[in-house]
Amino acid sequence: MPGGRTRVTYQEAARRLLRDSVLDAVRELLDEKEWSDITMAEVARSAGVSRQTLYNEFESRQGVAQQYILRLVDHFLDEANEAVQTHVGDARGAIGDAFQRFLGAATQDPAVRWALLGRAKAEILSLITTDGWPVLERAVDRLAHIMQDNWPRLDEREAQVTAMYVGRIALSFIAIPPRAPDTMVEDFTDFVAPYLEAAYRKAKARDIAPSA
Repeated sequence: MPGGRTRVTYQEAARRLLRDSVLDAVRELLDEKEWSDITMAEVARSAGVSRQTLYNEFESRQGVAQQYILRLVDHFLDEANEAVQTHVGDARGAIGDAFQRFLGAATQDPAVRWALLGRAKAEILSLITTDGWPVLERAVDRLAHIMQDNWPRLDEREAQVTAMYVGRIALSFIAIPPRAPDTMVEDFTDFVAPYLEAAYRKAKARDIAPSA
């Protein structure tokens, strides 16, 4: 039986390339000015596509912004996955490393920098606050899978609960920058790690408990 690799069609590959080209163009423009000052015509011109192609693919200006943020969240989660794999069996080390990587990746992104400077307008901040469900759901779903893949004893509920609150707290650091940035990695780790460690111990105890 052939392996489980899924073949990507030409159309799917072309669409991914188009999206990445547009979102890369948005990132370059954000290096120069805030999202509310960037027009769809500028995005299209920078990406080398027509405005109609842009609207066909993303539907609206807000659609472009949302896909940009979703891709950014995927990058954060790739970093989190690598951190967890680096600290197998060490919840505290994994949480601390993952959050440190998140902060590093976030502060390198121009959209986040505008937010941290307090100059990001509601148009893009709403994607992680009032209109943030698509972003939060993406983060929670992937983070829960990362935890279950690397700590298989965790049950689904424990992984989902941890992922939900870790995701919410992490995104809040972008919307409302902390007042004590020097201690936030340590503070975040001290807050999250005990719950995850307790959940893992409980799951391990279930596995080794004698059956009735």
